[in-house]
Formats: sequence, structure tokens, C-alpha cells
Amino acid sequence: VDISSVGYWGEGWSPYMPAFAYQKELIDIWIDAFQRTPLLMNFDEQEALTYGTQHGAGWRLDCLGDMRKNSNDQYFPAEMLEVYPQQVVRAGIQDVWQRKPVSLEVCFTVAGWKERGYDLDYILDQALRWHVSSVNIKSAPIPSEWKSQFESFQKRMGYRFILRRLEYPKTVHAGSMIPIHMWWLNAGVAPTYRDFSLAVELRSSTTATIVRIPVDLRKWLPGDAVFDGTLYVPENLAEGAYDFRVAMLDPRTERPAIRLAIEGRRDDGWYGMGSLTVKTQ
Repeated sequence: VDISSVGYWGEGWSPYMPAFAYQKELIDIWIDAFQRTPLLMNFDEQEALTYGTQHGAGWRLDCLGDMRKNSNDQYFPAEMLEVYPQQVVRAGIQDVWQRKPVSLEVCFTVAGWKERGYDLDYILDQALRWHVSSVNIKSAPIPSEWKSQFESFQKRMGYRFILRRLEYPKTVHAGSMIPIHMWWLNAGVAPTYRDFSLAVELRSSTTATIVRIPVDLRKWLPGDAVFDGTLYVPENLAEGAYDFRVAMLDPRTERPAIRLAIEGRRDDGWYGMGSLTVKTQ
């Protein structure tokens, strides 16, 4: 949810901005009201941007792709090549992405970038350097010549989880602890900001049981993550053959919520990783 305050479109900028003390009161209303909903702080007012992100908000900007080299309009300066990179530093928000999302809105439209001869690779690379999680392209079409670049960009923005290695015993006993090794890669540029659960499901033709893995996925920043631990095989699990499946679950629905960048996805969202045999004591 965007923190709307004053100014044009409620985006916190205009020639008539009130003193920061009044802006702060408006920002506090949102922070107090939305305790569980992720908030995004608008970019233009540096003091407000710093305050909002220091109090739990992510951030957004609304002119991604403005590649003008200069501007005589003090209320519409050259954004990408002047204002934005420096504002990120001056506001001290370089590391906000590690705990809260970054969302970007395109300037003009993507087709407008092409008409103006803008450098698409520069724009998308800069968005990734800012660790973008979502982009608003204003429901406008992407030029066909640029679709492959956007498809590649889409696979790098936000999080992208790849299970690189999984090791577990092929035969286990009900009521026992079993060792498990998982090596994951977050090939995106940001973590997930919701408290999803990493889980294993043991499923037979007649029954299924879910075992949660004690990791905090919100801390899986871009790069490798390893789990070396043990899982409990429920004592009431019947003897027989079981499929070994993994998923990342929504805490509200208890259903798979994240599409992983691996093969093996089933119709119910779980990923088949192999099988094992359960024996009773």
C-alpha cells in the first residue's frame, strides 16, 4: 500500500509542500493504521522518505525510465541520470530492500521509452541495482522487440528460489529423526517479505503429512542458503512408499504459494523431489 499524503496524486510532491512536521503527522497515520500490511514511502521528499523507511516502510518511485540528461523544470528534473541515484544515498535507503520491498512505476510508458530512443538495458539494470520487487508499467503494452529483455528481467527481479541440492535417507522409521540437507539459491535481487513456510510433504496413496523446516525465508537474501538439520517422521505414519515433496506455504491458507524455479511442479503446487520408504519400529 502506498503512503498517500499531499501534493499531486497524493504522491508527496508539489510546489506547495507543507513543512516536514505536517508531512510526518500524515505519514504516522498510515504507519499506525497498517501494522501488518507492507507500506511504500513515496520518493520525492528526502526527509519524508528517510522517516518513512526508518519506521518500517519500503519505498517507491514513479518515473522509472526517464532518461533525459537535463531539465529546466524544477518540478520535473532529470530523474534516472540525476535525481534518483543520488537521492537513494542522501536518504540513506540503500539497504531498505533487505527488509522491505522496492516498487517502481514507469515514466511515460515502455513504448514511450522506445519512441524516445532510451537505453532499455540501462533502465532495467538500474532497477535491478535498486533490488526491485515489483514494477507498474501502467497496463500499457511492451514493444514486441523488447519482450525477450523483459522476460529476462522478470526472472531476476524480486526473489527466485532454486533448490540446487537435496539429500535425505531413502528408508526411514516412523517416530524417528532423519537428517536432511538442502542447498538453495535465491537467484533474484530481493528476499520474500512475507513469512512463508518451507515445508516437506510425505505423501502416499492413502495419506499425507507435512513437516515444516525451521528457517526464516525472509532472511534468504540473494545468494546461497543451506539447511543442515533433522526432521521428525511422525510416529503414526503407516508403513509404505511415500513421495517426498517440497513447497513454500502461505501461512494463512497452508497451501503452496511460491512458484519455484525448478522442475517437478504438481497440479497442487507441490514439487516432487523423489520418494522414500517408511518402516515401523
